[in-house]
Amino acid sequence: MSTTFGQSTVLGYPRIGGNRELKKAVESYWAGKIDAATLENTAAGLRAEVWRTLRNARLDAIPSSTFSYYDHVLDTAVAVGAIPQRFARLGLPPLDTYFAMARGVDAEPALELTKWFDTNYHYLVPEIDADTTFTANPANAISEYAEAQTLGITTRPVLVGPATFLLLAKGADPFARLEDLVAAYARILTALAEAGVAWVQLDEPAYVADRTPDEIKALHRAYTALGEVEHRPRIFVATYFGELGDALPALLDTPIEALGLDLVAGPGNLSRLAAAGPLGGTTIVAGLIDGHNIWRTDLRAAIVTGATVTALADHVAVSTSCSLLHVPVDLSAETKLDPALSARLAFARQKVDEVVLLLGRALRDGTASLPEPLPPAPAAWRRDDVRARLAALTPADRQRGSYPARAEAQQARLNLPELPTTTIGSFPQTAELRRARAQRRAGTLDEAGCEARMRAEVEHVIRLQERLGLDVLVHGEPERNDMVQYFGDQLNGFATTEFGWVQSYGSRCVRPPIVYGDVARPAPMTVPWSSYAQSLTGKPVKGMLTGPVTILAWSFVRTDQPRADTADQVALALRDECQDLQTAGIRVIQVDEPALRETLPLRKADQKAYLDWAVGAFRLATSGVADDTQIHTHLCYSEFGEVITAIDALDALDVTSIEASRSKMEVLDDLAGIGYRRGVGPGVWDIHSPRVPSHDEVIDALRRAVAAVPARRLWVNPDCGLKTRGYPEVEASLKRLIAAAAAVRGN
Repeated sequence: MSTTFGQSTVLGYPRIGGNRELKKAVESYWAGKIDAATLENTAAGLRAEVWRTLRNARLDAIPSSTFSYYDHVLDTAVAVGAIPQRFARLGLPPLDTYFAMARGVDAEPALELTKWFDTNYHYLVPEIDADTTFTANPANAISEYAEAQTLGITTRPVLVGPATFLLLAKGADPFARLEDLVAAYARILTALAEAGVAWVQLDEPAYVADRTPDEIKALHRAYTALGEVEHRPRIFVATYFGELGDALPALLDTPIEALGLDLVAGPGNLSRLAAAGPLGGTTIVAGLIDGHNIWRTDLRAAIVTGATVTALADHVAVSTSCSLLHVPVDLSAETKLDPALSARLAFARQKVDEVVLLLGRALRDGTASLPEPLPPAPAAWRRDDVRARLAALTPADRQRGSYPARAEAQQARLNLPELPTTTIGSFPQTAELRRARAQRRAGTLDEAGCEARMRAEVEHVIRLQERLGLDVLVHGEPERNDMVQYFGDQLNGFATTEFGWVQSYGSRCVRPPIVYGDVARPAPMTVPWSSYAQSLTGKPVKGMLTGPVTILAWSFVRTDQPRADTADQVALALRDECQDLQTAGIRVIQVDEPALRETLPLRKADQKAYLDWAVGAFRLATSGVADDTQIHTHLCYSEFGEVITAIDALDALDVTSIEASRSKMEVLDDLAGIGYRRGVGPGVWDIHSPRVPSHDEVIDALRRAVAAVPARRLWVNPDCGLKTRGYPEVEASLKRLIAAAAAVRGN
């Protein structure tokens, strides 16, 4: 068994396929169109394609078990037997049990879904309690390792590490179960060694956030125990998304054989490594290539960092800073991008080449054969008018009148009942809608024909909501491909890709736009659609915008100026859009900021500066309207307690709708704790599951909400938009939501 780690690697690779083959196969399985064997054949083909790609790129060390049908944290939960009894007792086959945990079934709601650190990926939250029986289930890791071996490729299985797994889980005292969980990991390691595995990768990204001394001691205890397992593979602990701090020397004090450090998001790791003293035989896996963004690496700067690492450690490998899960697959598929822009980009496939190039030409041979640095960005990417407008801003541009005065003016204008009902924005994106947009792009359907189809869908959505009895309506967004890409397509300074898909969660994939220059709005973006919808009904129709923080969070953002400046540029474009919507007679405008929490820095010392500019950008976008125009926002799938004071600081805001159903209304305690006094709509229906909630479930959720928030400030709505759902479940669920509001309103 080889004990050499290799000199070049990546921490993970996109698993969806270059054309979202996994998404299509998984959704076909859910729809009953293919069987499990067909799904597995597709999955095996995608895995083999990734392994061959990495081998052919001449990468030394190749990971496996980074493939997932839904989520790698859920995969680790299955590997250690952390399957809640409520799913185990369903008696389903293993694959269907797995998907039940991810999506829910009629009998059981799904596991909670939340953000993976500061990325736009979502993971499923494990449920751990005193009754959880950890058992080793290494079959998947061994199977994938054997698959790769048949191709002549030796791989390194990957799991979420035990300490991070517990920190991500729900449970009163996660580390109370540490020893039990580590024992399961030890059994997995032994089974992997018996299968011939030489190295295993255990990911511990939770330790780049602030951690208590006890949590760091638990990390040390876990890897001391795993290091003492008699028959095991060598252990590579991968960390990413920031600086390890005191966890770095703690890990080096254990018997692990390799430690991965993010030197892009965590440059301070270098000084901590230098202060750690002699490293002995520990391999340092240097994350020198940014796995979290799509800009080409400055290899000449990276070699300087790499040379510093090689001076500190006897054994060094070059790697990406984190898994390439967070970037699109291959830039070579993008044939329509401006060459001046594409020359500055690197997707996953190109980042692998950067790893190999940095190792082969830089660290081994010096800088002579590295590419020349890029020239300055084209002058056309700069907008002096935008910069002048930002320079002229004053504090008054980020302020509205007092909330009590606004609330009175809005009620006089809207005349809404107690517990008003609404939805978050989108309605189902049917195959017919997607086909019409595809035909328009292909030129087989003209602009007028496409618009006619979209207008027909808007009318259908308005009439459906009127028939159901909703109080504040939406136009359903049939014209939109994505809540961020739609705006990126219409704003100067943005570019959009054809095939730049990135997994957000499960089978949900997005194409993040690229912010490359100064941002400006050449024309109204949403006004015609909102105005048309409002013309169809006497009820208020919400104008629907995506907020500046979320537009940046779900884009690949330029790095040549502070993100705060880019956020304010986007905010000015949205401010103009809000004012045009108001002029067009739209009385309610929703500016969604679901990403407010996800881009929160992982270290508390860095959070205030971020929240200052993030809140400021939202207020700039929304403070240009009159008091009687109601401003809503939406936030979803986050630990809101960490940004609850920032939510309160969104002073231009009148109503916040927020994910709450999977977390059983936990956010309401956070809101009560800060004395939140504006409107709030905690979600009473989990739309990320195909199940229709029962009448009792919705009633119970709403009664919990009424117990925490006065009914006069409470709204009734789903957790999120309805884009991914079908019309039958939407109608059934909305009927229950509206009936629950009526029942509670009458008590």
